[in-house]
Amino acid sequence: MLYVSFSGSKGRGVFTSKKIESNTVIERCPVLELPPQDLKHIDQTEVYNYYFSWGEKMDAAAIALGLGSIYNHSYSPNALYRFDMEDRVIEFISIKKIRPNEEVTINYNGSPNDQSPLWDGIQWEP
Repeated sequence: MLYVSFSGSKGRGVFTSKKIESNTVIERCPVLELPPQDLKHIDQTEVYNYYFSWGEKMDAAAIALGLGSIYNHSYSPNALYRFDMEDRVIEFISIKKIRPNEEVTINYNGSPNDQSPLWDGIQWEP
C-alpha cells in the first residue's frame, strides 16, 4: 500500500494507496547501524540527509531500510517514528487517519509536537 512519489519541493516522499487508521503500524524498517566514528565521514555525503541518530547515547547513526529513510518532515505530521533498538528496527506509526494517496510525514525532531528548528537551524513546512 506504500509507494514513493514526487512530493513537490521536497523531492520524493512516501504515500499510501489505501486509508490508514490512526495508531496503525505503517512500516517496521530494519536498520543498518553505523558507529559514532563514521559520522564525520557520513556528514560529508548525501547520506547525511537520510540517517537517524541512534544508540544509547544517540551518537551513532541508523540508515532505515525499506522506505524508512524517505519519509518527509512536517511540523504537523500524520505519523511518528519509534526506535526498537533491541530488534534494530524503526517503526512508523500513524497518529491520525491518513487518506488514500496522501503523503505520510513525520516530524524529524522526534515528537510530533516539537516545533524546534531542524538541524540546519531553519524551520520549514511542506
